[in-house]
Amino acid sequence: MNETPGVDSPVRFLRGVGPARAERLAKLGVATAGDLLYLFPRRYEDRRSLTPISELRPGSATSVLARVVSIERRSTRRKNLSLVNALLTDGSTLAEALWFNRRGIEKILVPGSEASFYGRIESKGARIQITNPEFELLEDEDRQYETGRIVPVYPLVEGLYQRWLRRTVRSALELFTDELLEWLPDFVLERFSFPPLADAMGSMHYPEGNDDWKEARKRFAFEELFVLQTGLAMRRRMRKREKGGRPLVFDGAEAKRFISAAVPFSLTESQQRVLREIESDAGGSEPMNRLLQGDVGSGKTVVAALFLLASVDAGYQGALMAPTEVLAKQHFDVFSRWFQGTGVKTALLTGSMPPSERETVLAGVRDGSVSLLVGTHALIQEKVEFCDLAAVVADEQHRFGVMQRNMLVSKGTLPHVLVMTATPIPRTLTLSVYGDLSVSVIDELPPGRIPVVTRSMKKPTKRFLDFLRAEMDAGRQAYWVCPLIEDSEKSDLASAVARFESLRSMFGPERVGLLHGRLSSSEKESVMMSFARGDIRLLVATTVIEVGIDVPDATVMVVENAHRFGLSQLHQLRGRVGRSKMKCYCVLLGDPGSPDGRSRLRVMTSTNDGFKIAEADLAMRGPGEVCGVRQHGVTDFLVADLRRDRRLLEEARKTAFDLVERDPLLKSCPGLLGEVLRRFGDRLSLAETA
Repeated sequence: MNETPGVDSPVRFLRGVGPARAERLAKLGVATAGDLLYLFPRRYEDRRSLTPISELRPGSATSVLARVVSIERRSTRRKNLSLVNALLTDGSTLAEALWFNRRGIEKILVPGSEASFYGRIESKGARIQITNPEFELLEDEDRQYETGRIVPVYPLVEGLYQRWLRRTVRSALELFTDELLEWLPDFVLERFSFPPLADAMGSMHYPEGNDDWKEARKRFAFEELFVLQTGLAMRRRMRKREKGGRPLVFDGAEAKRFISAAVPFSLTESQQRVLREIESDAGGSEPMNRLLQGDVGSGKTVVAALFLLASVDAGYQGALMAPTEVLAKQHFDVFSRWFQGTGVKTALLTGSMPPSERETVLAGVRDGSVSLLVGTHALIQEKVEFCDLAAVVADEQHRFGVMQRNMLVSKGTLPHVLVMTATPIPRTLTLSVYGDLSVSVIDELPPGRIPVVTRSMKKPTKRFLDFLRAEMDAGRQAYWVCPLIEDSEKSDLASAVARFESLRSMFGPERVGLLHGRLSSSEKESVMMSFARGDIRLLVATTVIEVGIDVPDATVMVVENAHRFGLSQLHQLRGRVGRSKMKCYCVLLGDPGSPDGRSRLRVMTSTNDGFKIAEADLAMRGPGEVCGVRQHGVTDFLVADLRRDRRLLEEARKTAFDLVERDPLLKSCPGLLGEVLRRFGDRLSLAETA
């Protein structure tokens, strides 16, 4: 490449990079020179005031600049364990560095070489020891950047090294920082006193002091949140301006018949409030887009049924999409039972249906004789053509991508949309992932429900197994969930097959069933029907039962290796019991060896509140793993952290929504508009605003 590379040039054309290192940088998300500028440090080492070895304190993690006096490798009596010892000096005192099973160190840290060492300080007799330290050789070129200042420590992959990466980033800073365009509006920079882009970029990589990088970090975190919230605000405003949605009828004949004949209980105050919110939105010509959150067993299905019936009563069709065949079949069975004897024809569409049945369903959907279509991802396939789709429900929404939901919506003419989740979502994630939707929450359980009693134990005791037998003898049922299907030599996790065999011999083969994802659809159906009828008293399963099985007589949930599951998943599993007025139990088996594992069990045994559990899950695992939101592609922030940037998110959201209210097409902020379209144009269907 003859011309000078620019900020958008492939990183391989930078001096000292080349194809091989470019491939390694790609694993860090770096494709262009500009991406390299946004490869921010994962931490910093403060080398401004170097601590002499004589003043190091055991228990701290510290950086030390020292010269290697000697280094040697020695074997131990333990098989496959070798030690490397280095004697270090800072000119006045000696210290020792110790590494376990590190190959080639003695060829790099030759006597006389100088390096910075970073690690935990320990006391070994009269001498200080640094255990398994990270180290970097210092050369003359590096001293002006790495001595007496705060030094960046970057994320690495195999084949990349801190010293090389620091040099490469420094070079990119010198060459390209001035090419970066400031797209944050002036009023935002002024209102929040953010540093200019070039200054913030320099401070993120080589801060002069702690306040410098903190202010720079705040600016970059805000801009990530702000550009997302601006896109969500634009999307929400576009929807509100759309006309042509058909008003639904919430007091029609089918809805009245359903409430009087099919619903065997009174709706809770919370359900009634949510229905009023839905009616307010879907009763007009602007298409509704609403998120319905409700804990396991709170009664979301009834609300969804009334929403879909409102579409039928208005002369249109409705559709419900579920993430699994198990859950889709359950919804279909419930709706078929509820709507029996009415004019509402409900059909099921899944990928495993025989072609002849499938064609019959598709024909009914096309000619309008099918009022409600329930199914899986099969609903979004090209052959599915609705006569007049006006209401869409996406159940367990976090298991779908935004694009999949949009594909179903596109099969109608501006249909009203209700997305539901039984996985409570923390407020920060709600604003980030579903920030373009109105939000409703069912925050109470039907009357008579007794909170599930949750206990943890290392392994099943005789007393517990006797209790389980007594529950089964009394006509009640239980789940026993294992993380694996079959035993693995590489894992100590319990397998469903092994546990199934042991429980069969204990309780009798006719009382114990097995369910997992490798069974065929017909085999799964047979097992679930046997469990639903009560023929199977104890169902051993993998997490395939996390959603989609509703058995009111099930009173016990056992989860093996529970500390290996996420909190939200444990809460979903616990929600399979407690669906009647009987006292129910959840037993979490496992002996966690990590603080996080112990914390998960502690949270589960202390509360049944799904929103508290979701907040704890977010704090432990981060937004990219909670509720499956990573598939949305909007929580993969470089800087912002939804666990600690809640206030910043609120400020970014208010600023963005106020701006879009004043200037819907961002004519006053072309740089911001370009950034919104670049990052989220496709995901939020904003291309038409350009």
